[in-house]
Amino acid sequence: METNYRIAYDKYWRDLKRKVPEKIATQLNVTYSSETRQFVVTFFDSEYILDWNDQTVYRKTDGQVPEIMASIIMLNYLAYARSPQETPKKWVSLKEIPNGGMLFYPAFHKNSILGLIKAFGHQSHQLLECAATMGGKPASFGSASAIFRAFPEIPLCVIIWEGDEDVRANATILFEPSVEHLLHMESVIGLGMYLASKLKKQASLSSPLPASM
Repeated sequence: METNYRIAYDKYWRDLKRKVPEKIATQLNVTYSSETRQFVVTFFDSEYILDWNDQTVYRKTDGQVPEIMASIIMLNYLAYARSPQETPKKWVSLKEIPNGGMLFYPAFHKNSILGLIKAFGHQSHQLLECAATMGGKPASFGSASAIFRAFPEIPLCVIIWEGDEDVRANATILFEPSVEHLLHMESVIGLGMYLASKLKKQASLSSPLPASM
């Protein structure tokens, strides 16, 4: 692990261990076994085990360890758990999320949105194929769009507006306002970056290879 990621990983385990695990299970849509001291967390349509004793994170079906960014986001999700908040059901840009959304948006746009535009801006139909690999469901926005469940309480929406000779392609990632009560701002940003990265990677795998000369 890179040093900064390892620091964050260890920090969120420490934060998590200051809490009562059984209470977290009443605040979030997760399960916790007092016998095994393990959480089961659903993250983008896959179940992961977060082991309280060993401080490990791995996929339930095959034991695969997720990318470090994904592990950090899952740990923050548990460590940040609190009583549910009443918030409007609508889509908002990162810029509209308090506590830093506007400040961090330029970097988020550069690191996430531009990549989505490059991957799907001239082949928006491919978004739905790539989204399906992460449990994404088609939506009715833009030229193509999909809604994902990062966690049961945290949906995200990716929208692509396809470009042509006259109109520049565009893209966005939207959240529900409730995300500010469910994740630290750094993890909100990390979540969007993680989703964009996975979609871009899937797009590169799905693209046909150029014909040989």
